[in-house]
Amino acid sequence: MWWIAKKLCAHKHWLTHGRSIKISDLEAMGLQITNYSNSPELADALARYHTLLQMTFATNIYKIFETPDSQIIRFIPLAGIPVQQPAPAESQLAVFDFPCGNCKKPSRIQANLGKSQPLEPGSHPFPSDNKFRCPHCGAENDLSEARRQIEMQAKKPVIT
Repeated sequence: MWWIAKKLCAHKHWLTHGRSIKISDLEAMGLQITNYSNSPELADALARYHTLLQMTFATNIYKIFETPDSQIIRFIPLAGIPVQQPAPAESQLAVFDFPCGNCKKPSRIQANLGKSQPLEPGSHPFPSDNKFRCPHCGAENDLSEARRQIEMQAKKPVIT
């Protein structure tokens, strides 16, 4: 088996470290390959694992967990947005307290999911441009990441 490692390390053969090696090339070396794309369950598990790795290493993520429905959810410390997690199928809105990046005072924000809903008392509507203007100090706050998190959790679009 040492010759397989030697072949895989041969830069002159592959010409780059950044290019993928085809399954047919590996099989030609005598390796037994399981093509995960032929198994829907394995393909789904690997896609979720790949997403988890991307979220871990490509972002400033600090917490990852998996729900009973196998959704990967992330929270970013700078956003500090504790969203009340909606029930995936039934929920029509998500409400969260957002601390202003400038004055730190919280504002309750309502994101409608899938269709418009009446605004709950004390809540501000989720802004269509993702830019929330703090009612206390007037500072503009970007809620783009909050929108991504809510839509990922609810599997529904935020409607403004």
